[in-house]
Amino acid sequence: METPEIFVILGVFIFCGMGKSFLARNWPKYLLQWLSLGAIVVFLTGLAGMVFPEMDKPDPEALCPMGGLQAFGTYLVRGSLPCTMNTLQIVMGLALAAAVVFLGKLFCGYLCPVGTVEDGLGRLRRALHIRAFNISRRSAADKVLRIVKYGLLFWIFYMTCTSSELFCKKFDPYYAVATGFKGEIVLWGSISTVVLVLLPGLFIDRFWCKYICPLGAVSNSLKFYLPLGGILLLWWVLSLLGVHLHWAWLLGALCLTGYLFEVFHRRPAGQLLTLVRDETACTRCGLCEKECPYAIDILHYGAKMNDVDCTLCGDCTGVCAHKALGVGGVMRAGKPASWKKMLPPCLAVVLTVAAFSIGNTYELPTIDEEWGMEQVAGHLDKVEVEGLRTVKCFGSSMAFKARMEKVPGVHRVRTYVKSHRVEVFYDSKVTDADKVRTAIFVPSRFRIKTPDHRLVPELKVMTIRVEKMFDKLDLNYLGLQMRQSGRGVYGLESEFDCPVKVRVYVDPAEEWDAAWFKEMVNRKSLDMPLHGGGVKKTPMNLEFVRLEKEEDSIAATAFLERMFDGFHAAYNGRYARTSLPPALREGRQEDSIVVKRSEVYAGKKQYIYELADTNYQKPIVRRALPFLSNHISREEGIISLSLTLNKDYLPALQIRFAAPATSERIWELLQAEMWTITYKKDDVRQEKPRLAFRKEGEVFPAEADSPQRQ
Repeated sequence: METPEIFVILGVFIFCGMGKSFLARNWPKYLLQWLSLGAIVVFLTGLAGMVFPEMDKPDPEALCPMGGLQAFGTYLVRGSLPCTMNTLQIVMGLALAAAVVFLGKLFCGYLCPVGTVEDGLGRLRRALHIRAFNISRRSAADKVLRIVKYGLLFWIFYMTCTSSELFCKKFDPYYAVATGFKGEIVLWGSISTVVLVLLPGLFIDRFWCKYICPLGAVSNSLKFYLPLGGILLLWWVLSLLGVHLHWAWLLGALCLTGYLFEVFHRRPAGQLLTLVRDETACTRCGLCEKECPYAIDILHYGAKMNDVDCTLCGDCTGVCAHKALGVGGVMRAGKPASWKKMLPPCLAVVLTVAAFSIGNTYELPTIDEEWGMEQVAGHLDKVEVEGLRTVKCFGSSMAFKARMEKVPGVHRVRTYVKSHRVEVFYDSKVTDADKVRTAIFVPSRFRIKTPDHRLVPELKVMTIRVEKMFDKLDLNYLGLQMRQSGRGVYGLESEFDCPVKVRVYVDPAEEWDAAWFKEMVNRKSLDMPLHGGGVKKTPMNLEFVRLEKEEDSIAATAFLERMFDGFHAAYNGRYARTSLPPALREGRQEDSIVVKRSEVYAGKKQYIYELADTNYQKPIVRRALPFLSNHISREEGIISLSLTLNKDYLPALQIRFAAPATSERIWELLQAEMWTITYKKDDVRQEKPRLAFRKEGEVFPAEADSPQRQ
């Protein structure tokens, strides 16, 4: 089921449950809930992209403050941000935390999509006249169940901070529904959490929020910020005294403190907004307690009610016929400050807008790593490069850092994934800025289309100079731009220089001039048609400098070889020592020996099983080749697998084999309903094939050391 369909079904389901409540007493809450849920639907289904084509479809995890709090925790522990998280998500999470500390659980009451679903389920239950089954807040069951969300909170933060990956999204019901049960979810876990939202929520008000939600655990803990502050102060004092405990102990202490205060105290102090009751106007009818989604015993609190579960949602104030309930300071009898009921929803909107504005203004580094500082005598100079589109998450940031570690004189790296920007710090006594920029730049190639070397035996090579080309994706986007022109451009190749040198392989039969290249390079966006309609606009910021006067030529076959990205895997085997040729047994005493199969079958008749197909150039095929290689490598007699250009310069898979392997057996392996994949020695899995082969390959004798174009 696709994401849009899920949201449509969910929307109808909730709306049926809400009935007339949207237009009734507590309309500010329902308005904000539906606007929030509607905004999520619009953005995640791509509807916003139809109105604003330049807008990218957002990552679902980027819209949840829980992810921001996990990112902030990871930043404190590791000095880096997880996944694609950036300052915007952190600020959204911190805004939620600040709101809880000073105002109340405004996100839970007005903005959380899961809370909206829970409210809708409660109203659906009433519409269907289903009997409610609520757990008493004073019961042992309630106290035991509440510890679940704190256990989840500890587990999620611990796993996220140690792995720099958002662990929560693997099971998050919001993320599962938002992605259509795709992405990085654990399917059984995601289905279980969705069931925990829907099924118990139909019989118990806010079951997920009270007992399961880890963000609810964060919010409830932060209401008791004074004891939590005491724990942090103790931690700091111990560190000053030289007692350095692992941060997991601090996390556990905070979670345990939050749980104990939630269960045994329940009444946080120091919040600016609370629910207040005019005791002279109150008739103690009990409607407020009946309407409260958390079943809070409001009447037992007296004039001022500040319960750990209260979200200031306004359901109780909306149902009070005598206007005895409100928000703020204690009201005078007969004069309730009715306008104050608008404070919580208005503040929720203001905080969200402010957090969004601040988060888009500033950016924290995804990683800030340094190494070899003991070798540096003085100050490090800095090179800053923007537009590195391949630096887009924690993993790609660490890959960039690993590449920079190999550059002499470089000792520190910062990456900013939101703006695709890097800062590289170097020792000017060892290297200079130009050498660092050269190391940052990754030369790349992009094949636009394949020339028929029989019709176009030779291509013209033209060179253009381009500014602001920092990343290999820039070359890809420029190539896609030229592909859309329909002209005879076959490929591009970049080389670092100032400005960057781009070789363009073109059809010599066409006329080419600087004006056309300038038009292609200087376009501000790449407009790619989307499947099913619409256009995706990718911003481009390249600047054309000049077209070089010098021209060159290259054979079309040489171009095909230059642009081809091959694959090769050679296999080993474990053999009994006595079964090996004397040359392989020499100097080895062990009974079982791991030997290259190419050595084992040297001198024996070898063959090539070839499957040619132009589709093998597609990235999806290349990603599947390691799995195919793993699958066929188990078969004795198969020596290697290669993706190469055959004698006709067509992409071809070539499987080298010798007896006991046969072409028939190879075809059986390729047609197997399940592939056998070995991930580790003790982790062998049966998986569905990642490639389909519809036509048997050709078999021909292999040369003793046949060359392979890769």
